[in-house]
Amino acid sequence: MTQNINAEIISIGTEILLGEITDTNSVHIARSLRDIGINLYFMTSVGDNEQRITDAIQSALSRAQVVITSGGLGPTIDDMTRQGVAAATGRKLVFHQHLLDKIAERFTGFRAVMTENNRRQAYLPEGAILIENSVGTAPCFIVEHEGKIVISLPGVPREMKFLLAEQVIPFLSERYQLGIIKAHILRTAGVGESALDDLIGVDLLEASNPTVGLAAHSGVVDIRITAKADSAEEADAMISIVESKLRHRVGEYIFGTGKETIEGALIQHMAEHGATLALCETGIGDAVSKRLKLVSAYPSVLSAEYAYNDPDVLRGLLGESPEAPLQDIALRIAEKIAREASATVGIAVVSDPHQAEDHGDDEVGTAVAVYSDGQSSSRVYGFGGQADVARAWTSTWAMARAWQMLQGKENVT
Repeated sequence: MTQNINAEIISIGTEILLGEITDTNSVHIARSLRDIGINLYFMTSVGDNEQRITDAIQSALSRAQVVITSGGLGPTIDDMTRQGVAAATGRKLVFHQHLLDKIAERFTGFRAVMTENNRRQAYLPEGAILIENSVGTAPCFIVEHEGKIVISLPGVPREMKFLLAEQVIPFLSERYQLGIIKAHILRTAGVGESALDDLIGVDLLEASNPTVGLAAHSGVVDIRITAKADSAEEADAMISIVESKLRHRVGEYIFGTGKETIEGALIQHMAEHGATLALCETGIGDAVSKRLKLVSAYPSVLSAEYAYNDPDVLRGLLGESPEAPLQDIALRIAEKIAREASATVGIAVVSDPHQAEDHGDDEVGTAVAVYSDGQSSSRVYGFGGQADVARAWTSTWAMARAWQMLQGKENVT
């Protein structure tokens, strides 16, 4: 019988809280735990402060059977994980001469002089199980406490990944009767997160196993199905049942699975159906075309491509005044280029190249329009071509809307 084991990850280091480094360790540990069927409900980051580390570990032990710390095992005065674990589990630190000898050997192998502060690394919480660190100098350890365990790993990613795979995962797999956790992602476009939530229904969204969750991106919403089972085959079967229900309810919005992209789905559909594309990008560089060019079939569906630096050029082509709204310009250009190139789809992105962040005026930001077979759809954003998010948001929306219009769906906002 598979045990239901909960874990918590604590990343330790003030540099994480200051934003000086990105905590990739927790992400890697989380995926590794998922793959062996251990639940993860909390991840915590804490600075180099002994009391706060102690508090974080005690809190984690109050709600999880397995606590994994990363970082704070070095030789400097601000490496306080050993003290934190000892205090949280009511133990003292014990010096181990053989650990200091091992550390000294590694320094000799590096042809470096071991400083006195490395002596700190030879202290472990009383009764701790040593994890031999063959790829670094910091000894790691496991402390068993009242039926639960604390596992302390180094913060250096290379060392952490090696020890996790070689020693920690085997230890956990042997200690507990674990199944597996598998995840499957359905990718949707052309529907908002709240609308998708409503269409899926509470019976699936509130189910415990498999679980169904939503993750919204710029113009795309992922549906994640996660199943916990004794075997991969059983998890796949559970996921398949839920996926069938989801496809019945929201299948019209699903363009792919896993890591498939909206640009790939759009170009593939166009290539398969002999559809063609006309594209015009103004004031925003190659926001759409850069992504479409990643798809090998893109040249075969491209009828025409235009690029301009300023919306006023388009206003001149259309005979519009300088005050003409960007959304109106985008709508007219999308239709114009589609008709002139005899293309199935016309996409126009028109942006103020001098504006960056959103200042609340949609008329001087970025407009996107898609035209196909007499139908038009458009959207306007308050940020301009210099905004960091402009390229991602506008390109994704344009491709998602084009894909959906080609599916023959008209009930999408």
